[in-house]
Amino acid sequence: MRLLVRERLFGVGDDYWIEDAAGRKLFLVDGKAMRLRDTFELKHTDGRVLVEIRRKLISLRETMVIERDGEELAEVRRKRLSLLRNHYRVALMDGTELDVSGKILDREFAIEYDGELLAQISRRWLTVRDTYGVDIVREDADVSLLIAVAVCVVVLADKEHDKERGEG
Repeated sequence: MRLLVRERLFGVGDDYWIEDAAGRKLFLVDGKAMRLRDTFELKHTDGRVLVEIRRKLISLRETMVIERDGEELAEVRRKRLSLLRNHYRVALMDGTELDVSGKILDREFAIEYDGELLAQISRRWLTVRDTYGVDIVREDADVSLLIAVAVCVVVLADKEHDKERGEG
């Protein structure tokens, strides 16, 4: 399943659509403005909230939390001892972990479980500015979770990049 994320630059209060390859809108990432922390809702086109994504206010390292139906589903954070600059860990509440690695700021990264590719995020095959593709590899994958993971990783990487440049 190939999806297109037509992002406006990530930030609090930004909304953007995720479309299929034919241009049909499938999901809305609804950024919630005027909150103390970054908060997003991933919504179906019928308005149902599939997952809520928020930045943890108090944590040793920047952390994003993904919730479904009021229950915590996953936490996303940069790997502590990673020699690779762009390597994130997704701790699912069932005890499993996903790994995310690649050129996050360039929107070129992979989401894997136990060495198996679940999704590839890429701008390489797109020419439209501020758009990147999410290629879901496994048919049985939790699409809303993988999209939420991609949103979290991009938000965390952008915040880290802003801090390095002295903007945050």
